[in-house]
Amino acid sequence: MLYLYCTHKLLKRLKPEVIEVGSSTAKLGNWYATVLPWKPQIAMLVNERTLLPVLMPLAPAASMAARFPGALVEILAAHGVSRPFIDSEVSQMQVVKYARTQNRSVVGIMTQFAYLAEAYRACDKPDELIALSLKLARTPCSPLYKGPVFPEEALKELTSDGTDGQA
Repeated sequence: MLYLYCTHKLLKRLKPEVIEVGSSTAKLGNWYATVLPWKPQIAMLVNERTLLPVLMPLAPAASMAARFPGALVEILAAHGVSRPFIDSEVSQMQVVKYARTQNRSVVGIMTQFAYLAEAYRACDKPDELIALSLKLARTPCSPLYKGPVFPEEALKELTSDGTDGQA
């Protein structure tokens, strides 16, 4: 089960049934999501545990949660995560529950990622959301200072702990 903690702006777009709190069953855990008001609009999802960002087209908004596992597969594969781990994560995302954002640290990181993504887009002109997601994953994030500093390093540490035959 996937718990998607959405900003107010995104919840207004999706109009889902909102629960109070919950915890995802996948190893990566809960995901936070917001809207980037670009043309076309982008959904930015950030993992609560690793702060890994995933950018994907928002439209059509009603199917965003159904399309998210596919976008996550591409990002995890680009980071070199093993196929068994990816398959395990995606299999846990068949049921999606929506909630309001709870963790202010993750919301703050999403705000910083939004600013950085806009700057990278203006300067580097990355033509793919995957490339932009990978670049954001190399951003130092202060809540991780007691462990890995970068989201990509936190992901590597989480996926290489020796379980499920992960690389």
